[in-house]
Amino acid sequence: MAVFFRLLRKLFLIGLVFAVIGLAVAIGTYFYLVPKLPDVQELRDIKLQVPLSVYTKDLKLIAQFGETRRYPIDIKDVPLQVKQAFIASEDARFYEHEGLDYKGISRAIWLTLTTSDKRVPGGSTITQQVARNFYLNADYDYGRKLKEMLLALKMERELSKDEILGLYLNKIFFGHRAYGIAAASEFYYGKKLGELTLAEAATLASLPKFPSSGNPIVNPKRAMERRGYVLRQMLEEGYITKAQLDAANAEPNTAKRHEPKVEMNAPYLAEMVRREMLDRYGDEALVSGFKVYTTVTSIDQINAEKAVRAGLLEYDRRHGWRGAESHADLPADAGAALYVEKARSVPIISDFPAAIVTGFVGDDATLTLFNGDEYRLTAAASKWTNKSPASLLKRGDIVRLLQDEKTKGYSLAQLPSAQAALVSLQPEDGALRAIVGGFSFNQNSFNRAIQATRQPGSSFKPFVYAAAFERGYTPASIVNDAPVEFKYGNGKVWRPQNDGGRFAGPIRVREALVQSRNLVSVRLLSAIGTDFARTYITQFGFTKDQLPPNLSMSLGTASLTPMSIARGYTVFANGGFLVTPYFIEKIIDRDGNAIALTRPLSACRACTQRTSIDQRTATIVDGFDFSAGGPKKEVAVQAAKVEDPNFVGPQEVSLAPRAIDERTAYLVSSMMRDVVKRGTATAAKVLNREDIGGKTGSTNDHRDAWFSGFGGNLVTTVWVGKDNFKPLGYGEYGGRAALPIWISYMGATLKDIPQNDLTPPAGVVTASISASGNLLPDGTPGALTEYFKQEDYDRLISSGYNWEVPGGEKTDFEDIF
Repeated sequence: MAVFFRLLRKLFLIGLVFAVIGLAVAIGTYFYLVPKLPDVQELRDIKLQVPLSVYTKDLKLIAQFGETRRYPIDIKDVPLQVKQAFIASEDARFYEHEGLDYKGISRAIWLTLTTSDKRVPGGSTITQQVARNFYLNADYDYGRKLKEMLLALKMERELSKDEILGLYLNKIFFGHRAYGIAAASEFYYGKKLGELTLAEAATLASLPKFPSSGNPIVNPKRAMERRGYVLRQMLEEGYITKAQLDAANAEPNTAKRHEPKVEMNAPYLAEMVRREMLDRYGDEALVSGFKVYTTVTSIDQINAEKAVRAGLLEYDRRHGWRGAESHADLPADAGAALYVEKARSVPIISDFPAAIVTGFVGDDATLTLFNGDEYRLTAAASKWTNKSPASLLKRGDIVRLLQDEKTKGYSLAQLPSAQAALVSLQPEDGALRAIVGGFSFNQNSFNRAIQATRQPGSSFKPFVYAAAFERGYTPASIVNDAPVEFKYGNGKVWRPQNDGGRFAGPIRVREALVQSRNLVSVRLLSAIGTDFARTYITQFGFTKDQLPPNLSMSLGTASLTPMSIARGYTVFANGGFLVTPYFIEKIIDRDGNAIALTRPLSACRACTQRTSIDQRTATIVDGFDFSAGGPKKEVAVQAAKVEDPNFVGPQEVSLAPRAIDERTAYLVSSMMRDVVKRGTATAAKVLNREDIGGKTGSTNDHRDAWFSGFGGNLVTTVWVGKDNFKPLGYGEYGGRAALPIWISYMGATLKDIPQNDLTPPAGVVTASISASGNLLPDGTPGALTEYFKQEDYDRLISSGYNWEVPGGEKTDFEDIF
């Protein structure tokens, strides 16, 4: 017996020694690790990843960017039943323990000792999960577990239970890129948290354990089993009654994908915003919860999208049916599943569903759409081709359909072979009102409105005419529209031509622009000098290296984007000021604070800040004097938008710099209004507005078709062409391919906008002239009315109506009648 007690005493001493050692190790580990634990106070200011959201000016969601879906929510806004569902399933004693659930830990230790499983359930409280999710990795080792437990204890000492629960509910992953309870509720049910049923709340509470493999979309059976478990736990904890449990269990699984509701289709604009935000804020732009409000209104953008699509479809139908988009060989016994698979083999294009031809009934074709719907295509659906579906198609052909808005039936369609771009700006300050970069962003994300550099053709001529007016020419000046050849020092000869090869002879400058006479533009540029013209035209926002240093510039051979052309035309529309296009109006952070507000440079002709010198061009550029009253010392400056993060209310308007004499802007604008009244753009008279004007543009072999113009409070440029630079086809001038798009958009957008005042500015006089450009006494029968700058009119009077234009480069040219 004594031996037994001695042995027992030895074992006790050994155990005590080990206990002391273990306690010493634990205390040492504790004091070693605790100072290295992170400061949990920073969790109060933690910035969870939230996607970038882009909106129209009228608050319509355009797009969201970011890898995560998350909408942080304050814990006080989480319904009690939702909180109870998570507590019951994850940590029933959450409000009782101090960070660690010792019963759970004991159970986990016992399972570890008695089973071969490497990972055992139990032990991790909600607090521990928060510690792990914010500070630790998911590796399963005892060192990480110890840090997790210590962190949980520290969090419980320094944070409230509600703060910890809020962090948990906003952080956890629910599958399908949804992080946080609010995002999960939106994605799976399309509901706000307060709208969830008990069954739905229980389903969401079941997801943190198996978010990817056990969610109700991927694995409905497993999700329903887990839902039942959560509901039983809620009953056991006294959160719900048996009747509530039975009712919730009887509720079917209604979960499905609910992507963020895009209220406005403007993908090219959305991509512009994404790139701009990345340039400004780097990768943080996509995870910091920024809300970007653009200058584009939804109705303007809708009008632009409709106009571009309708114009391209009309162009495409003029050139006939090109055949099926693709073809799939179908076995005789092919079924619906194979039909759908093949129909989905082509890109998804909004409003142009793909379908596969599965057979024929007489002249009709039977189709299966990409979504599995079946449709019978009749002869009426292919009337525009002048052929029946049976004569156009064969089994296995994959085609596009277009739905009629009125009948809801489908017609045969095809993706246009051409592309188009539309840019609409507010000439007062450069605000972007609408932009379309192509037929479909899904088809091709290349934004032709800002990225495609194409030759503008005759739509560039107004800039040349403006330069000529700066050198003393007037709308009444006579220039010979006749064949001419230019000989250069290298022995080359250039013989520019008018379209159609016809010549009008001596013609007034106004009529030359109205009729788009190429030879007049060439002669004007030759007379004033290309160097002078290039310098002058930079005042419209172009750079000198964009402009050819030769006479071909007069015919629009520069490679320019639709955006740059539109910007140039704003100078004519706003009285001669250079504004800078911008498309971001303001940026709001996740807390609702404005961190950037654009205060654009504005024309603001009526602003009191404008001085008398502002009313005329008052700059010297590259040695050329563009002032009305003699040489000035000022140097031309480029307009630039100002991002002012401290802007909190109305401030003094920032004035845009003057680009050209306001009188020159008026003269050229009046000539472009005549282009609409009786020139190459008479189709635009259908808008029944006196204040609209513009200029068509076409390039060699009809590769590009343009129309740029103004009216009301807008300047809009439309381009149509092919990405591979192939011709659009015979007769596809700017007035036929581009102008209808412009008319459609401007007609819809300017419907309720009052017309502009067309009163000439100070310093412009009106006079009577003959068809040959000579001054006539007022009241002369048949006389025409023309506008002149005051000094040009005075010079005409004093010189007997004849004068020489000073300056100009000397180029060896010869008239060849």
